Amino acid sequence: MPPARPYHRPARRYLAVVAAVTMAAGLLTGCSDSDGPEGSVDAFLAGWRSGDLTPVGFIDPTGARISAEQVTDELRTLAGELVDTPPELRRSGDAEVTQDTATSRFRVTWTLPGDTRWEYDRELRLRRSGDDWQVIWSPEVVHEQLTKGDRLGLRRTVGTRSAVLDAAGEPIVTPRPVVRVGVQPSEVTDVRKLSADLTAAFRAVKPPITPPVDLSDLPKRLAEAKPDAFVEVVTLRRAAYDQIRSRIYDLPGTKYQADELDLAPTREFARALLGSVDPAQADDLKAHPDRYVAGDLVGHGGLQGRYDVRLRGVPGVSVITKRPGPDGTLVPTDTELFRREPQPGESLKTTLDVRTQNAADAALRAEKRTSALVAVRISDGAVLAVANGPGAAGTNLAFTAQVPPGSTFKMVSTLGLLDRQAITLDGRVDCPKTFTVEGRSFKNSNDFELGSVPFRTVFARSCNTAFAALAPELGPDGLAETGRTLGLEGTWDLGVEAFTGKVSTGGSATEQAAASFGQGTTQVSPLAMAAATAAVARGRWEQPTLLLDPAPQQRAEPGPQLRAESVEPLRTMMRAVVTTGTGKALADVPGDPVHGKTGTAEYDDNPANTHAWFVGWQGDVAFAVFVEKGGSSTESAVPITERFLRALHR
Repeated sequence: MPPARPYHRPARRYLAVVAAVTMAAGLLTGCSDSDGPEGSVDAFLAGWRSGDLTPVGFIDPTGARISAEQVTDELRTLAGELVDTPPELRRSGDAEVTQDTATSRFRVTWTLPGDTRWEYDRELRLRRSGDDWQVIWSPEVVHEQLTKGDRLGLRRTVGTRSAVLDAAGEPIVTPRPVVRVGVQPSEVTDVRKLSADLTAAFRAVKPPITPPVDLSDLPKRLAEAKPDAFVEVVTLRRAAYDQIRSRIYDLPGTKYQADELDLAPTREFARALLGSVDPAQADDLKAHPDRYVAGDLVGHGGLQGRYDVRLRGVPGVSVITKRPGPDGTLVPTDTELFRREPQPGESLKTTLDVRTQNAADAALRAEKRTSALVAVRISDGAVLAVANGPGAAGTNLAFTAQVPPGSTFKMVSTLGLLDRQAITLDGRVDCPKTFTVEGRSFKNSNDFELGSVPFRTVFARSCNTAFAALAPELGPDGLAETGRTLGLEGTWDLGVEAFTGKVSTGGSATEQAAASFGQGTTQVSPLAMAAATAAVARGRWEQPTLLLDPAPQQRAEPGPQLRAESVEPLRTMMRAVVTTGTGKALADVPGDPVHGKTGTAEYDDNPANTHAWFVGWQGDVAFAVFVEKGGSSTESAVPITERFLRALHR
């Protein structure tokens, strides 16, 4: 029998199988030597960022093979709190090759919260295996201080919030002493009597605690608390606590803790203008997830809200290592890999004068109706006080109200009539009980009439019918033109929202008659009227100034110089308002002579619904007082003005 013939594979099929095995081995063990070690380095850096490391072969420092999936998992674990923001990775030049080993340097750049960049250089070691380059993997590849089990973590450090400063450069809000009033459940003998005694004492605090302290839930809170707990009832400024200390200190169960809080000089001090600083709310976190985290202090409303980014500064951030604790939660270690120090905020410097602001707040304190008071220094336009009464509920109506000015606008009408030489200080005009225009009857407050009297008397007594009769002398646009010379309707850059007024123009003869004494479609804010009054006292309008730093970028240009032959008689008449007219209650106020004009403004086309006004100046301070639904100005706005001016001279 012939010997068996040896079996031979077909050559083409054999070569194809060898090629396939060789290609698979390349995927498992690393990139081909034909690409040099740089091919493996580039594949690793691309895979680290994309999360796909399958083209790369890995070994550990002992030379044992590691799967790409294992390295991918370890990279994600090491990234910890940075896992969702993979770093930018860039090879730094060619690798250094020594026989069968290579070293390649690369730059790692992480983007941290607050657009902070954390950059550092690392090196990747590789080993040749046949024709392939394999990456030697260990946690140190990510960072030299990382070891197995570590996680990258973030630590945020809040910077110091800067202050809103007064005109003297002193912080308006500073640490001030307070007393926390609380109750220890185990020492309370009669909770209902305790609640009644505390409530009565709190109501006796002057100025009143706002909002009032509600102790209706105190029995429930004490029942749910531990016997030796400090159940806080209210935090009082030290001055308020001292008023009632003797009434509450020895009540059974009461406890007290002295503390300091960042507070303005008083609770109401320019509150609506300044705004508040409170813990971040859900809306804050939703609107700015990249800026705030739970527990941050955030400015709300007013200057604190508008300039929150400037005031709060930039939080610091650190990259630290964390390791799993016994319960599986990550625990920070003492290793810090990177730190960017927090940057303190920048302060705001305002023109507010503490003494004037306190006087304004005190003047409005007892007024339950919505009210506002603005004071402006005549010599330079600095806003000295911005007060809103308790009824304003946190709204800065002193700057933003849009309401009719009533008879205070006779200041503007009179200036226009004087400019047009339609009247003179002592020229006689008629002041009838009523005056009819196009079928509409205009009348005076309480239906008074003066007959034919000098115009100064018409102004001092605030005769509506005389102004209605003189309205044609102003023409359809004369009132608006005069108002603009006093800054009304202007574009002002104060750094905060402000309404500069809208003056009636054109319209029917009836509208022009109503507008001549501040009715019709004319609307103003207390700030606009205070600035217009300051312009009359100064002889030229200048934009009010509230912020000194940062200073307004587009401050309005000054108005034209007012004609002396017009403004001098107007000043004389505004003095007569106080000496012989509707503002006589201010005649004996200490200090320089007071000039002014009262105003009662109807709204809703109902004579029974009226706002009350007083505008004027004393010395270098011009002011405007507004009381919503205040009725007669002599019964509301004038008394507020008197309290304000007397407080300035104490």
